[in-house]
Amino acid sequence: MDANKKAMEEKVAMDEANVKAREMKMKEEAKQKEMMATSITEVASNNQELSTLVSAVKAADLDKMLSEPGSYTVFAPSNNAFEKLPKNMSIAELGKPDNKELLTKILQYHVVSGVITSDKLVEAIKGANGKYTFTTVGGNELTASLKGDKITLKDEKGNKTEVVLGNVKASNGVVHVINDVLLMK
Repeated sequence: MDANKKAMEEKVAMDEANVKAREMKMKEEAKQKEMMATSITEVASNNQELSTLVSAVKAADLDKMLSEPGSYTVFAPSNNAFEKLPKNMSIAELGKPDNKELLTKILQYHVVSGVITSDKLVEAIKGANGKYTFTTVGGNELTASLKGDKITLKDEKGNKTEVVLGNVKASNGVVHVINDVLLMK
């Protein structure tokens, strides 16, 4: 009798543990879905001005990285920024399979690990005597400075661009829209 009772109690305890485990898994999956729905990739996908960037990110297979948990700052070139590129660097050219490696490097040059909001960037620029240099996930450097109250970025080729829309929040970071594509040496 006691053995049956003990077996029954163990079964009930095991069933309760399984229910709790399923509930935890469902909560985790819901959290993951919500996070992905507000990720950098999704935020960019919902902005018409970034449709070329989104296509480029997908062509370079970086959409998964920017959809998953993490902490990134993306300096996102607008559609107009891509249109300014020379013909040999057009998105049609960069999107070709032969140019995937170059496209990936260019896009990684626009991504920084960690979340850098506009205020943090302005603070860093002022703290660095007007020019703050930081490293992108691709290992190249960008230099930020202020032009009036606008944040300006200078790439390794010496080209400058302005942040035209800052602090677009995402679940895995922040996006700053810029009006030129940054290029490394």
